[in-house]
Amino acid sequence: MDLAIALRAFVRTVERGSVTLAARDLGVSQPAVTKHLRNLEQHSGTRLLERSPRIVRPTPQGQALYEASRAALTAIDAALEGIRQDGGTVEGLLRLHAPSCIGSRHLITIVMEFQAIHPAVTVDLVLEDRAVDLVYDGFDLALSYGHPVNQDVILRRIGLIRRILAAAPDLLARTGPFETLEALSRAPLVTTLSPRSRRDKLVLERDGETVEIPVNPTMRTNDAKVATRVLLAGQAAGAVQQNLVAEELADGRLVRILPDYEVKPTEAFLTYPSARLLRPAVRAFIDFVLPALRALPGVTA
Repeated sequence: MDLAIALRAFVRTVERGSVTLAARDLGVSQPAVTKHLRNLEQHSGTRLLERSPRIVRPTPQGQALYEASRAALTAIDAALEGIRQDGGTVEGLLRLHAPSCIGSRHLITIVMEFQAIHPAVTVDLVLEDRAVDLVYDGFDLALSYGHPVNQDVILRRIGLIRRILAAAPDLLARTGPFETLEALSRAPLVTTLSPRSRRDKLVLERDGETVEIPVNPTMRTNDAKVATRVLLAGQAAGAVQQNLVAEELADGRLVRILPDYEVKPTEAFLTYPSARLLRPAVRAFIDFVLPALRALPGVTA
């Protein structure tokens, strides 16, 4: 039995709560993971996992082995990458999760620039509009909007993501300028579709004060790229992350409306499970990506 491989299969099974998902993450077959787990239990002389049709969870002995093994394997991986880095190479797999809007517009460019410096790093860039559990989902890093909850993670604050009001010149040519909140209230709008949003209200801020205006949106969407496309087509006005439309504002395809008002900004963080056992590739990317993200238009302290 290869003890290191068996322990990696065991650790991933505990984190995923599933032999099938562990096998998928490790890139091996389910029977192979099952064999590793069986051999490990025989080697340890005790039952390490309790299995049910829905989930696999560690026994008390298994939990103790998991906690010791996970830290040890992470330390080994970090040491090996450190040795390689001493030789001048940062390499390995980096798994990164981010919201799709900023990920497809900006993060992909930052990742490619990082890989130009460190071509031996392979990046799994997963873009989804959901919160992830870094350990359970197997990510090294995640860019999150809002403060993560119920996770023991390290937080590095990126800044505030500003959302401004914008419209296309074609729309303003048809409707006239929106010089008051009352005019905006009557305008065709694209708004955010989320559990926290309200269909009939748009909540704005000015000089730290909050104001609500009634609206009747022509479209609601949970996709920032869709909202941007609607704005550019002149179908509606609306609120949008400033970093997503900086080029369009600069070249005049979009203009700010009611510039004294903005939607309440969202705080953004870079999160990772541990600062002590960061692999060199992860640490190098953190040092690279944080200043790049903070320099984006519409990201403020």
